[in-house]
This record gives sequence, C-alpha cells and structure tokens, in this order.
Amino acid sequence: MIKDPTISVIMPCYNESSRIAESVRSVFNQTFSSLELIVVDDGSKDDSLEVLERLSKRYEGLRFHSQPNQGAGPARNRGLREARGQYIAFLDADDSWHLECLEKLLVRLESSPDAVLAYCGWQNKGLSVNRCKPFVPPDHEQPGKIETLLRGCPWPIHAALTRRAAIDAAGGFNEKWTSCMDYDLWLHVASFNKIVRVPEVLAYYHHHAGEQITKNRLRIARNHSCIQRQFLSEFPEIKKSLGRRKTREIVEGELLHRGYLSYWQRDLTTAHSLFRQVL
Repeated sequence: MIKDPTISVIMPCYNESSRIAESVRSVFNQTFSSLELIVVDDGSKDDSLEVLERLSKRYEGLRFHSQPNQGAGPARNRGLREARGQYIAFLDADDSWHLECLEKLLVRLESSPDAVLAYCGWQNKGLSVNRCKPFVPPDHEQPGKIETLLRGCPWPIHAALTRRAAIDAAGGFNEKWTSCMDYDLWLHVASFNKIVRVPEVLAYYHHHAGEQITKNRLRIARNHSCIQRQFLSEFPEIKKSLGRRKTREIVEGELLHRGYLSYWQRDLTTAHSLFRQVL
C-alpha cells in the first residue's frame, strides 16, 4: 500500500457486485500509480462485500469500508474522511476511465497552481448510437462562468480531479440531497475558484437498462432546481447581478426544459408534475 498517495479515488458501492470489478480494474490500470482507491459499500444486499474482499487481495491500494445504507452523498463523505491524498477523484462502481485519465488531469492541474479543479470530456456507453457520441465540454473559465455553472452540471462526477483543500472548504457533499449532490459540490468549488480543462474524452459513463425510472427523473429535476435556488439564496449578490428575468430563465427555464424532454419521451407523469411546478 502506498504510504502517501497523491490521489485518492473514492467509489461508493451499492449492489454492484457484477460490475465493480471492471471499475476497480479501471483505477489500477491508470498510468499514474501514486493513488489509493477507497470503496464505501453503502449497505449492499448482494455479494458486493465478498467481491471487494477478493479484489482487495489482488490490488494492494484498495481499501474498503461498509456502512448501513445512507445514499451516495454520505458514502462519498465517508470516503473523504478516509482519504489521504491531496487530490480527489470520484468514480462510481459501474463507470470507468481511459487509462491516462488521472495522469492527464493531474498534469493539467499542476501546471496551473492557482486552479483547484481539472475536468475533461466524456462518453456515454450503453445508450443508442446517437446518444453515445464523445463529448468534449467547452472551456468554462470564461466571463459568465457562474451563470454557465448554474444552468446545469458541467461534467459527470468522474470527469474531474479536484484539490482536496477545495472540497474541504466547500464542506464536502451536502447529505440532504438524494441526487445531484455532485452538481451542488461543483457549484461551490468551481464558481469562485479557477478551473482548467483537458480537451480529451477520458471518462466513460455506463448506462444500464431499467435504471432510469420516472420517480428518479422527477426527483433529479426537483433537486436540481432546489440546489439552484439554495445557491442563489446563499449568494444573493449573484442573484442580484443576474437580475430577476435572467434568474427565472435559468431556474424555471431548466425545469421547463426537463418537462419538455419528459413529454417527448412519453414520461407524462414527470412532464405533468414539472409543468405544474413551473406554472
């Protein structure tokens, strides 16, 4: 086990015994090796713990902990408490990285000592062909960055490497959110600090049939809106600078957009609820 790892990778796990081995392999296949992987099993009901026990014998940099089911936010916070690295990366138990992901993000971040976060492009896996095209996000470190970040989560949770100090300053994950907790964290980390980009696709987001159910889509939309509103309440100077019209466009416009998407996907229950909320 590396005594003083540079990067701590934090991975929550809930009933992922069939997929977690691939994600763990993705971590230890990285070209950058000064790292540790902390897996927090969040009360899995399958044999995830047995799989982790076997994996820990294969990968000496893997540590795992178990806790009663509390959700992804508390699991990631547990991982943060156990982490020893000065840089933090998050990877879910069913996603993966390009083998040079951490190395390239770290090189970019260390080349800008005043930056707290480096992000990269990503690609969906397991969806229709037209929804699995590689995507490289724009350079967000531009005038109007806060407005851009407010409009939506700028990258998946595993498409970024962050200085530990910046996450600590933001207070980690707000455990009241049952979804979108990474969006809340990125808002607090990236809005007031410099961020940098690696314009390459280095992260892979794996989708699995049956997971996108109505109640999840609705909960995500509502949590996203609540996070926007709470952030603006915390920083009223931002709301004032945007103005009432722009603020409504950002917050209520996003709900309306999600309502239309749900409508055209024939998820009428979610669409109806979101349209009513906007009205």
